[in-house]
Amino acid sequence: MKFARRRRDPVEVNLTPLIDVVFLLLIFFMVSTTFETRQALELELPESAAGTTLEASPVTLVVTERGRYRLGERELSATELGEALAAKADQARLHGLVLEADARAVHADVVRALDQAGALGVRQVRIATRATQATPTQAETP
Repeated sequence: MKFARRRRDPVEVNLTPLIDVVFLLLIFFMVSTTFETRQALELELPESAAGTTLEASPVTLVVTERGRYRLGERELSATELGEALAAKADQARLHGLVLEADARAVHADVVRALDQAGALGVRQVRIATRATQATPTQAETP
């Protein structure tokens, strides 16, 4: 006996809606994401009323709240600071050194960095600060 075969339509998967959803998700994450160009180091710089704006110095030394140092992209301990700063000493002598110390950093850590820079002959050292926020009592006084 010969049975009649049913004709089956070929199975197709339509990928168009899937691609649309993926592109929408991609656009959503691109728009909602913030990008930072600097490494995530939370510094609270001290305030200064007499500060001036300075172009970025080629040599910037960061002192963190925990007593760590960062020179360029390298994070350093107090013992590694001397040799790392010595590698950049020529550039620091020529263009100066900018010291970005956290306002909550221990004074001894900042002095250690200044002492290392002085020992290497760096004479032009600037300390980075942020502008003072005017309080209502300061703004009202003539």
